Formats: sequence, structure tokens, C-alpha cells
Amino acid sequence: MDLVQTGETVDEEKDFCLERFLAFAEKVTDKLVAKGHWADYIDPCSGLSMVNKNSQQIYGEVDALVTLLNYQTTNSGCCKVVLHPQWGSAVYPATIFTKASSVELAAVITEAETEIRATEVGA
Repeated sequence: MDLVQTGETVDEEKDFCLERFLAFAEKVTDKLVAKGHWADYIDPCSGLSMVNKNSQQIYGEVDALVTLLNYQTTNSGCCKVVLHPQWGSAVYPATIFTKASSVELAAVITEAETEIRATEVGA
């Protein structure tokens, strides 16, 4: 779905993406922390850290993608929307940070995804 558009259907999709990311990110970071790794994720709406709440620094998802990956953006009302090179504006940028190795992170992501899919209706 093109998230640049407006309306009830797009708002519902954005809410679904937010809720799904927050549940996934919480599961992943909890697992990483339990294994002794530093991990955190960003609330895409506020840009604030969700685990280490002692900071009020804002992390801009779209700005990070522009700076780090040279993605393009477009404006949608008062918001900048990232344009993915393959999927255009049909993306929901969200970030998890960790000091775990990529191998450990991949294993935890697979584990979290498996757990989430097992609880989904029709999975």
C-alpha cells in the first residue's frame, strides 16, 4: 500500500504497521537483552528510545535513511516519506539497534518471527 496517500484505509495500515513493529521489536530486544546484549528500538512515531528511556534524543527514521542509504523522500502533508528504491513509498521505516553480532541478531529475529507467526490467525 502506498503510504503517501491519505484516508482511513492508509491510517489503518499505518496503525497496523506500527503495532506489528512495536510487538516484534519488543520481542527481539527482550531476547537480545536476555542473552546479555545491549539492544533498543525506536518508536517510529516519536523517534524516542523504547528500552533505554533515559534519553530524550530524537532519532529520525526518514532522515537516517536519507543520510545512511541515500534514499529519496517526498512530502505527504507535514511529513517526509521515504522512497525505497524497489518498493517506493510502500514501506514503514523502523529501527532496532543492538551490539549483538549479525549472526546472533539473525537467530533472534528468526526465533521472534516464528513465535509471532505461531500466534497469528490463519498462520
